[in-house]
Amino acid sequence: MSNSMGIASVFVLSSLLLSPLAMAEESQAFVARNAELAAVHQEAREAVANQSDAVKAPEQTVSKVSIDTNADS
Repeated sequence: MSNSMGIASVFVLSSLLLSPLAMAEESQAFVARNAELAAVHQEAREAVANQSDAVKAPEQTVSKVSIDTNADS
């Protein structure tokens, strides 16, 4: 009997402790914070994509130059 009461009390206490987190998902501050994080992550993705494009561009230019050089010979 005391074992089941202990389990029930742990369940009730954990529900009470975690309920503010569940309510936080609906608050305006939580929504604004998630929007800011999403914007920062999107900017980081774009920066990484731009860096990878910048790295690929010289390689393509070099290969075109070498093909043009071989064609003239």
